[in-house]
Amino acid sequence: MSRDIVALLDIMRTLRNPNGGCPWDVEQTFASIAPYTIEEAYEVAGAIAEENWDGLKDELGDLLFQVVFHARMAEERGLFDFAGVVAAVTDKMVRRHPHVFGDLAGIDTAEAQVDAWEEHKARERAGKPDAGLLDDVPRALPALTRALKLQKRAASVGFDWDSAPKVVEKLAEEAQEIVEAKAAGAGQAEIEEEIGDLLFVVANLARHLKVQPEDALRAANEKFSRRFCFIEQGLRAQGKSPADATLDEMESLWQQAKHEER
Repeated sequence: MSRDIVALLDIMRTLRNPNGGCPWDVEQTFASIAPYTIEEAYEVAGAIAEENWDGLKDELGDLLFQVVFHARMAEERGLFDFAGVVAAVTDKMVRRHPHVFGDLAGIDTAEAQVDAWEEHKARERAGKPDAGLLDDVPRALPALTRALKLQKRAASVGFDWDSAPKVVEKLAEEAQEIVEAKAAGAGQAEIEEEIGDLLFVVANLARHLKVQPEDALRAANEKFSRRFCFIEQGLRAQGKSPADATLDEMESLWQQAKHEER
């Protein structure tokens, strides 16, 4: 093990030491640290999106520290240690890349590798006779990402629409069900369920069109923020704020923002 990682492991061990360590670090559990782990992963993605390579180095370090933190807590409980984490992922990567580390031929494109990866995971699931097809799709994933993975997994056994236009038809159907439920006086729980169905179909449409729904929504969020900022600036030049403006005034500036982006 390199001296660099040994030093980091030693730092974590010291921080978690009940005698002289950091009280905050000592108090943490798997559950309390998990949100920070997710946050750090998003910050890595953010640095990549911004092409902030110095920032990426820092964010990757923060994410690595989360792995070290979880591994240390596991070691304290006698579950596994950091070396076990490294060994497990090393074995998995070798096992799932037989075309690189073994004698399997015929995988010469990224798409073929994705297919081979899914086939390998399917064989691993087959070795667990009581496991369902969707059991190992993580529940902690962002909802749109998990929807995409659930749908892709179901599609692998033929449970899928055969074309994007069919999904669009289902999208219109789900939207109409929301209108009808609202008109019939449905409660909030039922409306929420119908909205969930609509979003699930949107994710499926994205999959059929080979679009990552999380990426698409993230881009839409940025576009909305950018255009709303344009509205605020335009109103500020008139001595107004959005709270003082009419909807027509804001819509006019919104259309202007769209026009200037073309």
